[in-house]
Amino acid sequence: MQLSERHHEYWRKTLRVTGVLLAIWFVVTFVIGYFARDLNFTFFGWPFSFWVAAQGALIVYVLIIWFYAAYMNRLDQEYGVAEEE
Repeated sequence: MQLSERHHEYWRKTLRVTGVLLAIWFVVTFVIGYFARDLNFTFFGWPFSFWVAAQGALIVYVLIIWFYAAYMNRLDQEYGVAEEE
């Protein structure tokens, strides 16, 4: 099957958003978590590094999933490859 320029454009946009979201995931998981140990102040009675690891990262993960699903649904509709309900 020969892919058209429109297919290549769709795939490029998909790879771009996936790459950006994976970079955000990496930064939240490894970079911020690593440097959170240096944040030595209390936040609601717990060390701030605890909140970054236990709560902040989970919120970012949920936002990443939500954004990816919404973006891909919109992109699928734009390129006519959306699943029918």
